[in-house]
Amino acid sequence: MDGCCGDNGYGDTFGAGFSRRVARRYRKRGLDPTAARMVEFAAAHGVAGATVLEIGGGVGGIQVELLKQGAARTTNLELVDSYEADATALAATAGVADRITRRQLDIAVAPDDVEPHDIVVLHRVVCCYPDYQLLLGAAAAHANRVLVFSHPPGNWVARAMFGAENTLRRLRGSSFRAFVHDPDALVSAAERGGRLHTRYRHRGPSWNVVGLAADPS
Repeated sequence: MDGCCGDNGYGDTFGAGFSRRVARRYRKRGLDPTAARMVEFAAAHGVAGATVLEIGGGVGGIQVELLKQGAARTTNLELVDSYEADATALAATAGVADRITRRQLDIAVAPDDVEPHDIVVLHRVVCCYPDYQLLLGAAAAHANRVLVFSHPPGNWVARAMFGAENTLRRLRGSSFRAFVHDPDALVSAAERGGRLHTRYRHRGPSWNVVGLAADPS
C-alpha cells in the first residue's frame, strides 16, 4: 500500500514493477516530503524503544527511517506480496531486517489478528480504502500513543484527478478505485474512540498529513 492502495485490483495495479520503482526512488532520494513529515511527527512524540505498526507500508522506507531513529521493532501489514522482495532487500541493506515483521493482513477486516503498537502509520492508504471509518477506527484502536496518516486534499483538483484516473482504470478493465474522502470526516473517524486527539494537520498541494496522539498518562 505504498502509493494509493485498495483491495480490489490491488495486485494488478501495484505489482512487482511498481514495487521496484518505489524502491529505486527511495534508494536515490530517501523519503518523499509527505512521508518525511510523518516520521518527524512520530519522532517528536518519542520513537526510542517504540513499536511501530505500518498499514500498507510498501517497501518499508518509513519503517527503516523510524528504526534508524531508535524504534525497537516494526510490523508491516500488506494486502498482497508484491513488495516483499524489495522490502527485504532494503531492510537488509539498512541492517534492520531482524527488527521488521511483514504480514499479509487487512486490519479493517481482521483487527484482532494483530496486537496494538505504540505508533501506527498509514501513508497513502486511506485514499483507496472505501470504508475509511472501519480502517481508521481499527488503526486508532491499535495505536497506544501515536497515529499518523496521509490523505489527498478534498478539493476539486484532487477529485478531478482521481476521477480521471478511475475512469481510465475502468476503461482498462481494472477493478481498482481510489477515493477522495472528506478530510474532516477522516479526522473524526480517527478520533472517534476518544483516546487520540489531533495534534498536527499539514495541508499540502497533493497530500495532507494528520497526526494524533494520546494524552500523556
